[in-house]
Amino acid sequence: MKAVTDADFETEVLKNDKPVLVDFWAEWCGPCRMIAPVLEEISKAHGDKLDIVKLNTDENTGTASKYGIMQIPNLLVFKDGEVVKQILGAKPKAALLRDLAEFI
Repeated sequence: MKAVTDADFETEVLKNDKPVLVDFWAEWCGPCRMIAPVLEEISKAHGDKLDIVKLNTDENTGTASKYGIMQIPNLLVFKDGEVVKQILGAKPKAALLRDLAEFI
């Protein structure tokens, strides 16, 4: 999975032709580390339809603030530059796949 920053968020996420799942996370966040391998698996299996990227909220406060990220993990799906879905908290793979079904 690719890491994005405040600097390249617009190019990598908002102007992407595919839907993009942005994983807002931080190093110190245990649940964030728990779902990272699951997101990696989903990315490998469905990367042709959905891009999955990570944004470290401690290092990229501008983007996190712009989207009102108050708790992590917080997953936002962007399509055509707009937030179309929000998934809060760590979930098992099956639940994430259900939440993402319309995009994959």
